[in-house]
Formats: sequence, C-alpha cells, structure tokens
Amino acid sequence: MTFTARIALVGDRSPSVQSHVRIPRLLEAVRERHGLLVEAYWIPTDEAEDGMAGFDGVWLLPGSPYRSEAGAVAAIRSARESGIPILGTCGGFQHMILEFARNVCGLKEARHAEYDGPADDHDDHDRNDRVRLGGDAVITPLACSLAGHEAEVNVTAGSFAERVMGATRSIERFNCAFGPSPGHLDLLRANGLRFTGHDDEGQVRIAELPGHPFFFATLFQPELAGDGTRPHPVITAFATAAAETRTNRP
Repeated sequence: MTFTARIALVGDRSPSVQSHVRIPRLLEAVRERHGLLVEAYWIPTDEAEDGMAGFDGVWLLPGSPYRSEAGAVAAIRSARESGIPILGTCGGFQHMILEFARNVCGLKEARHAEYDGPADDHDDHDRNDRVRLGGDAVITPLACSLAGHEAEVNVTAGSFAERVMGATRSIERFNCAFGPSPGHLDLLRANGLRFTGHDDEGQVRIAELPGHPFFFATLFQPELAGDGTRPHPVITAFATAAAETRTNRP
C-alpha cells in the first residue's frame, strides 16, 4: 500500500513572501521528478501550539517575525521530540536555534532580537512575545545583512549536510538579517547541535542534530534557488525523509 506524507508548512502565509509562493510548486515538482508522495498543509503559527502530531514532516518557513513565536517554538519542539523530520529555512533556522537553546540547553529566557520591539505590521496576538526584553539574545542581528544576497556556503566534509547537498561548497540565496549569537555557539554545540555550514569568514549557515531522523536548518533559502521549478537537494532530502516516516508509521 502506498501512503502520502503529510507536511506541515508552519508560517504566516503571505503572497508577498516569495518563498511562500514557491514552496507549494516545489513540493509538486518533488512528486513529479522523484515520485515522492507528499501533500502540504499550511499551519499559521498561532495555530501551531498544539504540536505536530499526525504530520510526517514540518517545514518552518521564512517570514518572521511570526504572529506567534510561541506557536513556532512549540511546533519545533514537537517535531524534535517526536522524531518528525523538520526543516527550517531563514526565519525557520533562527527559531530552531531558539527552541534548542530554551528546551535543550536550559536557557529558558533565550530570545530572538527581532521580537524586542513592537511590530506595527502585525496584530496584537502574542504582542507580549514581541516586546519581551531581557534574557539571553541567542538570535541577534547579523554584522552584515544578507537580505537579497547570494553567498558561498562551505559544508563540512563527512557531515549530514554534505550527504544532503552532495557538495562541500555551494552558492545560495539569502534574505535575512538575523543569525545565531557567536557567544552561544559553544553551549549549543555542547548540547549536541552541529554547525556544518559556514561562510568564508566562519559564520554559521547550516545546523543539524545528529541522531534525529532529519533536523536540518539553513540560514539560506533553498526554495529560492533557480527559477523555482527544480527542487534544491535540501528540499528533496526533506521530502524523502517525510515520505520514509510515513511509510514506517504504524
């Protein structure tokens, strides 16, 4: 019997966010090119706090600050603890680091600097999250914004990231201005997170979690590669992991 993998696209969908427009088409291309049966379901962040039970894969999307930081973090924790394949790109990467810092490293007050001020373009949901000050700034502004840039990524030889991407060096597209605080990297590493992609100056671009079926986060946006018709290897690998999870589900 053949089953279709259910993938949760966690984010606040907007037609003005290019990745939100591209991702459904890319998952269709995964079906057509690789025969992987996957079906996507959009989950707004303010509806994600109950966890990801019933899904075979979770993709934390770009487009932060989210309406509900708490919902995004809850979705990540659910996938991490339940062994559900999870991919985070751009803002998703940042929140996967944030969740790991809070719930694995014990930094209960870990925060994302993007939420430190009022967000006038959002409603009042989770406003307390967005104005929260103090605590440990685990996600901070990049020294140089990568919004709208292409840049080289060096992938650690022998890593899961190399197996996923099939290369130790690539040119990727970015659209972000925040990343992990250098001062917290050693703590994150000590608790099991691996940083296996960097720029030429050693700044983190990829994170992975050994022992998890697929816990993979990229500061770059693989969904923006090319013209949007051919899935990036990261997307294909994620869809493959979701399909295998569905096949092995009792």
